[in-house]
Amino acid sequence: MDKNISANSIPKVDAEKFAFVQRSEAIHDKKLDTKPVGYFKGAFKRFCKNKGSVVAACVITALVLFAIIAPWCTPYTVSYSDNRFGSARPKSHLFQNTSFWDGCRKASVGEIPFMRYYAMGLETGHNAIKNQEYEVDTGLNEESGREEKLYTFRLDTYQLNGCIYKNMSDEEYQDIQRYQNETGIQVIYPTVRLRDRPGGGNAPDAGGDANYYFRTKTGPGGKTVIDYGPNGELVKVYAERRASAAATDEYQSLRIEGENGFEKSGQQYYYVYALIAGSGWECRVNYYEYYIYQHAKANDGIKEPFFLFGCDGQGRDILTCLASGARFSFLFAIAVAVVNMLVGALYGSVEGYYGGKLDLTMERISDILSAVPMMIVITLLKYHMGGASHILVLFLSFFLTGWIGMAHTTRMQFYRFKNQEYVLAARTLGAKDRRLMFKHIFPNAIGTLVTSCALIIPSMIYSETNLTYLGIINLATGDITSVGTLIAAGQQALSSAPHVALFPSLFLVLLMLSFNLFGNGLRDAFNPSLRGSEG
Repeated sequence: MDKNISANSIPKVDAEKFAFVQRSEAIHDKKLDTKPVGYFKGAFKRFCKNKGSVVAACVITALVLFAIIAPWCTPYTVSYSDNRFGSARPKSHLFQNTSFWDGCRKASVGEIPFMRYYAMGLETGHNAIKNQEYEVDTGLNEESGREEKLYTFRLDTYQLNGCIYKNMSDEEYQDIQRYQNETGIQVIYPTVRLRDRPGGGNAPDAGGDANYYFRTKTGPGGKTVIDYGPNGELVKVYAERRASAAATDEYQSLRIEGENGFEKSGQQYYYVYALIAGSGWECRVNYYEYYIYQHAKANDGIKEPFFLFGCDGQGRDILTCLASGARFSFLFAIAVAVVNMLVGALYGSVEGYYGGKLDLTMERISDILSAVPMMIVITLLKYHMGGASHILVLFLSFFLTGWIGMAHTTRMQFYRFKNQEYVLAARTLGAKDRRLMFKHIFPNAIGTLVTSCALIIPSMIYSETNLTYLGIINLATGDITSVGTLIAAGQQALSSAPHVALFPSLFLVLLMLSFNLFGNGLRDAFNPSLRGSEG
């Protein structure tokens, strides 16, 4: 108190004006207006503020769901293949009446190939020429090197086969006839006379190209031309028999439209639908309908040839193969990442906590292992493991050196936190090394480890894709395939069937970009102090 202020200068306050704040109520701190935010909840909030990372997480989620769900939504399997639909284009029922995603491609051919496609539609109603629209121009035929008419049109890749010659047993022959009678759908068509078949017996099944059911002749320069009828119509060269002769084809089913017998040279004739071939029959069938018949009989869920992403050169469904390959890549990468994280975190924890000579010794061991090239590891494993599964070889290759990066990260975090005050206090209170390592230090390093682990997954997928793309690891066996195998198959058909490589490449690009953005978001969320850094 200031010595210059006297006691009389202080105003007096009556005692009645004083009152206790409370007599019986206990005093407490005020309730917090906001709820406490934990470590992971705070990290999640920070992650959600990064819009690019949120979008990347949504894309990754969509790709994962695609890998999980898509194989169950298609009737095809990875082992399924049908060479006759090799390189079939992507097709969707939503775009059936458009010129996009309708299973067609642009074609420009000469008169004979064009009439082959045109005649297929006339005979069976399955038009290979989309909407029967085409343009005619004069140009250079690349095959013959001569100037001729060129027909440009959209070609339906699902109707390319038209009719084929098929050798079948008597049981199947009779069963197809029953199927035709039940459904009213023509599968077997009149066969062509042997002398009029182009190509002889060079076709995969028998008898050459079955779609040349019309008469041709040799024109100027040895060129094959169509021998039209007197009114410019196609002249059919079906095999025939007299009505009075015994039927040798045992055909008692649907006949093509308008065939009720026809008169020739004053006698009644009928078309022949099958020729005897050994103990069975050689028939001429429309392959599209024959495909439907086969799968209806097998009851495997396939109703018609339909491939949303198209087929590769071997006739495998790209959608099924891509989804199965993506599922394998995700499962494989996650398994490798988890194992590497466990081993690396344990190894790095021991290094960083104890330090000294033990740390130096363990570091030299990891340095030696990291100096061995991956290709050397894979080559040695393939050589010594012989016929072992390529999946096992791939897993061991990634595991033998993959944990080293995680160990270095964990070691760095332990050196950072092991001398903090809370660790020293816990040690003073008698905490053992194991408790200090995994109860006090390790939880503070979990953010960096989670970020590193998330970035390991795309790295594993990319490495696995590269190895299978180059053919170093072969996963195209049985019910297993990979994204790299699909890209390698598509590379060989980039000019003729670019869709084969398009979808696997698009999947890989989306995956790598999304994981890159997602990893950056995780880093900023779990380590705010490193926000915006590239390390």
